[in-house]
Amino acid sequence: MTPPSHGGDQGFKSLQGHQQAWLAEIGHDRIQEIENPELAQQRMKEIYKTKGYTNDWIEKRVRGIAIQDELTDEWDKEFAILTAEISKATFELTPYEYKKLKGLEQENLRDHMNDLELIFTMLGEATTTKIALKKDSQGFLGNREAAVEGGTVAGVARKELEHRIREKVVSAENYLQLHNK
Repeated sequence: MTPPSHGGDQGFKSLQGHQQAWLAEIGHDRIQEIENPELAQQRMKEIYKTKGYTNDWIEKRVRGIAIQDELTDEWDKEFAILTAEISKATFELTPYEYKKLKGLEQENLRDHMNDLELIFTMLGEATTTKIALKKDSQGFLGNREAAVEGGTVAGVARKELEHRIREKVVSAENYLQLHNK
């Protein structure tokens, strides 16, 4: 490298060039993902894999995102309140209480659920979506009723499984802690 007296600018320009090339590559990749959304999903799967998640878990998470998107489309602004109702009826915990149980702060709760927790979350949300559509639920109160009903269906199924396997589905451990044991 050139001495700092007159070569410092050259090193800085080289760094800027690398950053610009990197940003151009990122921009190109995102444009490709807009044209072909499957590329974005593949990138997401690769990120989860890099973090240590199994293919089986990743596929459940991807299905869960699709189900969650259906609810988002249905509910818009009330999404957080209504999904909390589903969680409460499914697991007897609000998302805030669930995150606290798992020792999470800013992390995404679903990224730290085990397989069964994800499955019962999907069941509650998919059932709620079906109930809301069948009943043509309107407004906050109608959707809240559907959320409680859908979560209750998943909660009954969870309790039945817990009874049969003689252990709780809800775990204080997060997925990565379980996976890395």
